[in-house]
Parts: sequence; C-alpha cells; structure tokens
Amino acid sequence: MFTLGIIGLGAMGAQMARAATDHPDFVISWAADLREDLIEEARSRFRDVTFTTDPYAVIGSDVDAVYVATPPATHADLVVAALGAGKAAFCEKPLAVSAADGRRMVEAAQRAGLANAVNFALSDRDAVLELGRALASGEVGEVREVEIRVGFPVWPRGFQAHAAWLDGRDQGGFVREVLSHFVYLTDKLLGPLTTEHARVHYAEPDRSELSAVGVLSASGIPVQVTGVAGMAGPEFYEWTLWGEKRSYRLSGWGVLSAWDGSHWSEVALSGPKGSEATRLTRFAAAMRGTPQPDLADFESALRVQTVIESFHQR
Repeated sequence: MFTLGIIGLGAMGAQMARAATDHPDFVISWAADLREDLIEEARSRFRDVTFTTDPYAVIGSDVDAVYVATPPATHADLVVAALGAGKAAFCEKPLAVSAADGRRMVEAAQRAGLANAVNFALSDRDAVLELGRALASGEVGEVREVEIRVGFPVWPRGFQAHAAWLDGRDQGGFVREVLSHFVYLTDKLLGPLTTEHARVHYAEPDRSELSAVGVLSASGIPVQVTGVAGMAGPEFYEWTLWGEKRSYRLSGWGVLSAWDGSHWSEVALSGPKGSEATRLTRFAAAMRGTPQPDLADFESALRVQTVIESFHQR
C-alpha cells in the first residue's frame, strides 16, 4: 500500500480524497490547502490525516505520491518539487497554462523516472474503451470527422463556484477546464492533434471566455470544436465520431450511442464505468512499473495543453 498526500482540497481534491478512502492501494497521510475552512471541513471526515496550509510540507513528508489539485498556474512548481523529492505525481488537468511550465513538468518526470499522471476523466471511462475497441476492430471504417460541442448556462458551474480563478482569463475558463477532456479523448483515440484555426471571445478583459470555435486536425481528420457559456439553454457535453461504416456519440460524460440508420441507439456497456477510484488503481500499477495506456501521462497532457492554449493565442 502507498501513502498519498493531497495538495488542494477544493472540489477535485476532496473528490480524490473520498476515492482514496478505503482504496486497497492507498492511504491518505497528509493534505494541504491555503484555506482553513476547507481544512476544517476535511478534518471532520479524515481523522487520521495530518493537515497543513503549507503544500511543501506535504512534499517534504514521507508520502510515496502526491496528488495536486490546485489552480493550474501552480501545478508546475508543486509537481517539479514533488518529483525532485522522489514522489510519484498525479495532477489535475490541465497540466499547466504556460508552455514552459508544461515542458518543465515533463522533463522533471523524465529525470525522476517516476510514475506521473493527469486526471482526465475520460481516460478509462467504459464508453471510451468501447470506442477504442470499435475503432481497432474496423467497425467504424474510415473516420470522416469528429465534432466536439459543450455548453454552460452558468460558468463556473455550481459545484465550482467557490473557485474564483475558474472565471479568470489567466488560468480559468471552460476551454481549459472542460474542453481539455475531449481534446484528450480525441488525441487518445485518433492521435496527436494540430490546430488549424481556433479563437475565443471574451466579453470582459479579465474574465473567462464566453465562446470558443476551432478546427483541429488528427492526422488529416477534421475535428470541429464549438463551446459557449452564459446562454439560455441546457448544459451539454457532446463528442461525435462520424465514421464511414458506423458513427458514435458520447454525451454527458459516459452515455455512448451509435447511429443505427434512423436514430441514435444507446450502446450497452459492461465493466467498471471509470472513476477517480479506478484511476487511482491504474496509478498504483504505474508506480509498480506496469504501463497504463488508459491513464494520461504528462507527455500526452502536454500535447493537450498545447492545443488548448492555441485557443487563447491571438
């Protein structure tokens, strides 16, 4: 069993802490956050954990691995320090905001030779594994196009409202926070992406984007991207693979449908759905030296970051 330290006790840090509780591969021994109220809330749940407001105290402790769930502009310093201290590193997405920070994280992982991962929710989702199987078997035929559509009547979403940085231009916005998951999915299934055209629209100079449009390419396959926030309408997440023989649509975060000639028909899935708990299991296996193709590493996350940040470059 490995000891785990958690840095950042917001929505995702708390969710990972819950997943690690009673996990067969991990025990949480340290946790940090700058906010005392979040520490007190977590302290009532996790009584055997040492809490601190100093993230570097977690890194300097005797933990085997560190999970970093802080705002993305802080990821690089914390992760590089953790790897340098001999800790395996599991990080929230996006990997980083600046290209230099992303490269620094990849290089630190290569030097350390330790397990490194980024928590992309779709990396081991059952629907995604089925999509991979369908592509590998030839059921899809030639891929004609991919479409990614996301929409948010309110941004940040309710469960993230306490994180003011998510509505800031410098490191927030739905392109980084949500679109990155679907860019990762496309990279995982179809290969590295390049940006042909991408732009975002900001209503206010310091606030996050209200819309995003882009055309990407995966080895010549066009990938159309649209996103919108602050609109009248339902929240939606949709990734569509248009194939020569069969087309698939992933909606929400795990409903997979196939086009049967007249309508979209839900695909029955078996096995674990995929969650923070299953990704912790994969991360533990990576720490033991077993390659994990269904867990994003820093190199794949850097490719995603490069595409995501292309939307913000003018």
